Amino acid sequence: MTASNSVIEPTTDAGYTAEDIAREWAALRQTEPKLRIRDAASKLGVSEAQLVALGCGTTATRLNADWGDVIRQLEALGPVMALTRNTVVVSEKDGQYRNVEIFAGHTRMGQVLDSGIDLRLFLDRWAIGFAVREESPRGPRRSFQFFDATGTAVHKTYLREASDVAAFEELTGRFASSDQSREQAVAAPPPPAAEIPDAEVDVDGFRQAWRELRDTHDFVRLTHRFKVSRTQALRLADPDMAWRIRPDSLAQVLENVAAAKENLMVFVGNPGCIQIHSGPVHNVKLIGEWLNILDDGFNLHVYEPGVASAWVVKKPTARGLVTGVEFFDAQGEQIAILHAKRREGEPPSTFWADLCDRLPRI
Repeated sequence: MTASNSVIEPTTDAGYTAEDIAREWAALRQTEPKLRIRDAASKLGVSEAQLVALGCGTTATRLNADWGDVIRQLEALGPVMALTRNTVVVSEKDGQYRNVEIFAGHTRMGQVLDSGIDLRLFLDRWAIGFAVREESPRGPRRSFQFFDATGTAVHKTYLREASDVAAFEELTGRFASSDQSREQAVAAPPPPAAEIPDAEVDVDGFRQAWRELRDTHDFVRLTHRFKVSRTQALRLADPDMAWRIRPDSLAQVLENVAAAKENLMVFVGNPGCIQIHSGPVHNVKLIGEWLNILDDGFNLHVYEPGVASAWVVKKPTARGLVTGVEFFDAQGEQIAILHAKRREGEPPSTFWADLCDRLPRI
């Protein structure tokens, strides 16, 4: 078994234990000491949650709780940093977990509506949680980390200097699981959903239904109704409602917004959580292959080679057309959406519409 090409199964049936994974990870860290845990998991062929679980008894405490209850209690931490990511984009926002709502129902949805931390939660996707204490060059780093059933991170909460450490320890004890073993069972990732052939889609009906939308939130129901994927929907749309732009257009968008001092909404998510930044952006920097926003209270990191496609998308609402820019990875998974930020009752920004029209088309 080698770190570069082995796949370690999460069950003892495969013959690999937590000790085997720990030994492989230790060897990998010898050769790549700065490798982040998510990338290490990918190289080892395991999940990130399995690597975190290796710290149970030392650096990690496995949690067992209703995740909605945990989110409700995070306000006690005071100011923290919320991190949500997917395969390509990482969003980091400072704020507090205030105005938390958890909605009843089979989908277990919720939201956090702080001026800093703004989240949409899909708690039926949350399966594993840990309280983590790590050493860093800046001293101890404490966090709550949540994963889906495959062991992929859906959301993390990091304490800041002004956070309440005593509250962190109290919540860790309150929600601690009786199981603190280093083994972590995870499910196999589901196979990607196959698109139906374009010829089987009622394109005329789909386009008409698109034009009859009255709320952007109805778009997901529209794709379900016509059984199309998100990128298939954009491809089959009327040409004046969605068009493809260059995948590297994100830098142009962010730089123009920063220069104009306009406000922006940046949605970054995965199947378990969507994190939203609303406001200005200032410090846009390209560092290697990563495009970054490095602002006080908001950091965005985008691995540019991972952006496979981008679209300008217009959706009718009761208040008029809303224009967004949507970005996707190579598997057609949505990795980020950008919208102009506007106050209730204000007309759409002409700056934003003009900027979207100027983006280089494919």
